[in-house]
Amino acid sequence: MTKRFTIAIDGPAGAGKSTLARRLADKLEYLYVDTGAMYRAVALWALRANVALSDMHRLEQLAKEANIEFAQGSRAVLLNGEDVSESIRAPEIAEAASQVSMVPAVRRAMVAKQREIGERASVVMEGRDIGSVVFPHATVKIFLDAEPDIRAERRAAESTLPSDVVAKQIGERDRRDRTRAESPLVQAPDAVYFDTTALSLDEVEAALLKIIRDRTSNGKERTQ
Repeated sequence: MTKRFTIAIDGPAGAGKSTLARRLADKLEYLYVDTGAMYRAVALWALRANVALSDMHRLEQLAKEANIEFAQGSRAVLLNGEDVSESIRAPEIAEAASQVSMVPAVRRAMVAKQREIGERASVVMEGRDIGSVVFPHATVKIFLDAEPDIRAERRAAESTLPSDVVAKQIGERDRRDRTRAESPLVQAPDAVYFDTTALSLDEVEAALLKIIRDRTSNGKERTQ
């Protein structure tokens, strides 16, 4: 039986988590799991079902009932069998997901699903509470960060909004993430802190791959 490895990547918005986690998963041939997409999927379902984002009980039900799937080598996100990869990227879904993720019962339901995924395969899982809450005993924990203005620039490059508006949004998101009662954004004590401010994607990827391979023998173990 092939040993499973869990690579936990946390950090604030704009630090490069998603891009780097995808690249690492491809290189290691692990399953890439975007936990933010899971909250977006719940938010999408809630809006489609006309569930108020203040209705915590109904949101909890949706979170528990949602069948959210990822596939190795694919960028698709499936919600109850439907490919919602594009739908969950709409600005209104992003805002709704931010609110949904604040609901403690929703977070608990998502954490349970994330752990189930990690029990089935080697994963590179990115989010804001992976190393601190979801997988406190992850094989490798990395906390990515960057200067606030750089993070805002990166997000603005992916958006049609002015950079000052994006910077304000990131600041608000940081505040919500760091101060929420359930699973706040924190660096796990045993996570490797990595500042991506002055580095290219290739440089960060190479450094992170070295860290991971040092912890997992040769980094070439295959998933089950």
